[in-house]
Amino acid sequence: MYRIILHVDMDSFFASVEQCKNPDLRGLAVVVGSDPKQGKGRGVVSTCSYKARSFGIHSGMPISRAYRLCQDAVFLPVNMPLYQEVSCRIMKILRSFTDKFQQVSVDEAFLDISDRAQDYKEAVQLAGQIKSMIRGREELTCSIGIAPVKSVAKIASDLNKPDGMTVVEPDNVVKFLKPLNVRKLSGIGKKHEEILTGMGIDTLGQLACFDKDKLIEIFGKWGSKMQRLALGLDDSEVKESLEIGSVSREHTFDKDTDDPVVLIKTLDMISEKVHKSLVHKGYSFSTVSVKVRFEDFTTFTRAKTLSFSSQDQDIIKRVSNELSSKFFNKRKIRLLGIKLSNLKKSKMIQTTFDYFL
Repeated sequence: MYRIILHVDMDSFFASVEQCKNPDLRGLAVVVGSDPKQGKGRGVVSTCSYKARSFGIHSGMPISRAYRLCQDAVFLPVNMPLYQEVSCRIMKILRSFTDKFQQVSVDEAFLDISDRAQDYKEAVQLAGQIKSMIRGREELTCSIGIAPVKSVAKIASDLNKPDGMTVVEPDNVVKFLKPLNVRKLSGIGKKHEEILTGMGIDTLGQLACFDKDKLIEIFGKWGSKMQRLALGLDDSEVKESLEIGSVSREHTFDKDTDDPVVLIKTLDMISEKVHKSLVHKGYSFSTVSVKVRFEDFTTFTRAKTLSFSSQDQDIIKRVSNELSSKFFNKRKIRLLGIKLSNLKKSKMIQTTFDYFL
């Protein structure tokens, strides 16, 4: 028996919440991120309205470029407490439709409604009820993908935005995936796409019928998994995790710098912030990752996994400095970031012995 999975994705969530809060913003190009500072801002776009997207603005774009593309846009700072408050109400609505629920971000979630809908016709009716309830209570729209597996439902939800609904029934999964670009598959980023393109693989259909052994040779286990996903084979369950995956903080400099004193001082500051968040959430870590973005926007990440879990702030500082220092004195740096992962619920026992052991 096939499952019926919904992927619910809020449309331009941050910007839409801002427009709901201030109706005068409706229909305008709204960019949520940071102060563009007349085109000299250092941050990035978190999200933007569909009007702003018509000017070529998109999430992750440097805020300075967004300003150049549309100087008349309304630029707003990120108001995460507000978005989380609205998100909580939306997720409560979604949970009321099923016991099998998985929130994956502040604005998207999976629902397994196999026990609530006998077929895809009933699934469409339930999805319509979800859209109507969210619109009625929050004045917001969402797009929904309906499919027998999570990965296909997620792709489907993105195809007819905004306020769309895309249904992929079991017999049409392979046909649906076949013409799509490989980037549509979650987990395939720009670098993977470049490698696949070099192999003559542009679409999920081409990926699905490519030599499996060759994919494993190049990508390891991920090569086998991406081919299964390209075939619409995904047995992952809709299951909500109570654990968080990582804690991270970043800092964008007002002016690119290669001053080692400034860089180290900034790393220490980020270490303190990420440590405070870690302890507040009640976790310990065993992996420290750093992100370094140069003035030309090329970005590198490096990570170190310890043989133990810890809450020790000094270890965060030492490891992040060790990993980041390899990039100093090369080019000017635009951004530094630290992420702690492989988290475990802490018993408030801090490990303080030398992490090099």
